[in-house]
Formats: sequence, C-alpha cells, structure tokens
Amino acid sequence: MVSPSKKTKTSGGIASTPDQIKQIKNICVYCGSGKGTNAAYAKAARELGIALAKANLGLVYGGGSLGLMGVVAKTTVKNGGYVTGIIPSFLSEKEKMLREVDNLIVVDDMHKRKMLMFEHADAFVALPGGIGTLEELVEQLTWSQLGQHHKPIILANIEGFWSPLLTLLKHMNEETFIREGLELNFHVVEQTKDIIPTIMKVQDGYARDVDAQISTKF
Repeated sequence: MVSPSKKTKTSGGIASTPDQIKQIKNICVYCGSGKGTNAAYAKAARELGIALAKANLGLVYGGGSLGLMGVVAKTTVKNGGYVTGIIPSFLSEKEKMLREVDNLIVVDDMHKRKMLMFEHADAFVALPGGIGTLEELVEQLTWSQLGQHHKPIILANIEGFWSPLLTLLKHMNEETFIREGLELNFHVVEQTKDIIPTIMKVQDGYARDVDAQISTKF
C-alpha cells in the first residue's frame, strides 16, 4: 500500500536496527485456528508452508495444530522447514499444541505470545482468520504506523477474504483518521506465490534506503 517509513531509530524497545533490516530469516504467519468454508484458504496455507521450506525461511506461528495454523505448520515441517510455535499454556489443549515443531515455546499469556512472535520474526503475513488473526495483524500495523518497527507486513487477500478490511481502511483514510504522517505500511497480494517475493522486494528496497541515509550522514 505505502512504502515503509525511512526511519531507522525509534524510542521504545521494539524498533528495528539497520542490521536487522537487511536480512529475512523468519516469517511470522497469522491465520485461523479453523479452515473456513473456502478450500482456497487451506490450499494457500499449504502453498505457503512449501514455499517457506524451499526458501529456507523459518516459520513463526501460534503453536496450534488446528485449522490453517496446523496446515501451514505441518506442511512446513513435512517439507523440511524450520518451525517455531509459540502458544500460551491455557490454549495448549484448545488449539491442540503441535509438538512436532523444531522450537516449541509455551508462555503464560497472550501478551507474551504476541511479543515473542514479534521478536522471532523478520516479517509478517496475514492469511485468512478470525478475530485473533485480525487483532494480531492490526497490532503490527499500529506498531509500524507509529514507527516502532519496519518489518514487512503482507496481507494475503486470498479469494478476496480481506477486501472488507481494505474497504474499512480506505474509509478511515477518507475520514482522516489515517492521515499524512500516519500512513499504514503494508502490501496486499492476491496469490500465495507472491508473498515471499513481495517480502524480499520490500525489505531490499528499505535496506537500500537505509544504506543511502547512512552514507549521506557519515
């Protein structure tokens, strides 16, 4: 939607540094603990799992084995990819914690889960999902909007799933609740195959901007 901000330093404890900006190693995927009614959603989750493994990119996700979460994690594992699952203890049964992942982290609450997912990830992808997926996505959009990180955010608009959200964001912009200086930094793709290339393109462009600023400054 809008090019990432060019700032490299912010106040607070979660800002990205230039060194962190230049490499993508782990991608956090937000998605539903259900599969939805459209088979295209699970297909996209499988395709993303395969793509992550082939690209040697780690998956960071919510730690469950159900729904789209389970599909993307199991597919990544099956294809030799590295998976980090982060789940609060009270959801270990409800979301059927996936023990076959490479790095399973059980935490006390949702706040810790979300922060660790952020810290382990270099980029974020939102597949179709429910309220939890939406909340996680919006939190990353907000942090990015406020200059607290510069990690790529990709909205995978599979079969138009996120189109109502895009309409709402456009409405917010028109009503000036999203205004100049507080733009949202995310990118929309319609097909799974475009997710990783878009992340790399965004990150590469931002890294060049940072390099140019450093050269100019010093």
